[in-house]
Amino acid sequence: MSDKIIENNQVTIMGEVASRFTFSHEVFGEGFYMVDVLVKRLSNSEDRIPLMISERLIDVTKDYTGEFIMASGQFRSYNRHEEHKNHLVLSVFVREVAFVDEELDGAKTNNILLDGYICKPPVYRKTPLGREIADLLLAVNRPYGKSDYIPCICWGRNARYASGFAVGEHVQILGRIQSREYVKKLSETETEKRVAYEVSVSKLECIGAELSEEE
Repeated sequence: MSDKIIENNQVTIMGEVASRFTFSHEVFGEGFYMVDVLVKRLSNSEDRIPLMISERLIDVTKDYTGEFIMASGQFRSYNRHEEHKNHLVLSVFVREVAFVDEELDGAKTNNILLDGYICKPPVYRKTPLGREIADLLLAVNRPYGKSDYIPCICWGRNARYASGFAVGEHVQILGRIQSREYVKKLSETETEKRVAYEVSVSKLECIGAELSEEE
């Protein structure tokens, strides 16, 4: 596994454990478990971010709810088949985890670096108040020929800049992972509240172009 592949997808988050561990899957006898972490935003709201952690990194039988952890790893995706459609599932695949004090001075509580390729035409739009937004889908290579597909959202000048990206363009992104609740219509009478995850972009660069700053 080359360091270059690992470097193209780096996440560090710090937050409060908000659930118990639930079993996800097993690979070669190693169990992987999911746990949610609440990460504060500057606006005092919170993002609820799912972590996937190996049982070899932490005692998954314990309840750590309310404790603060710092985790680093990669933002990964996989397709879950449901209702005759593929549903993109995102989580932070944890490589290192440590318990921390509630606040670390100057620590960035949520940051991500991605280096990948535009795999769908960007969707540019304006809100009713005139704020510019662009949605990107970034394919980030993983070892053994796999890729993660990461939805990203750009604002302001970054949105204008990103709206001109072509499919296949090589892009680097700095930002934060955010969660967003939405209501999924299951039938005429049924709806379900779900959570979507995306990278809110603070800086982006088309390789060979100038770095663009968030407004």
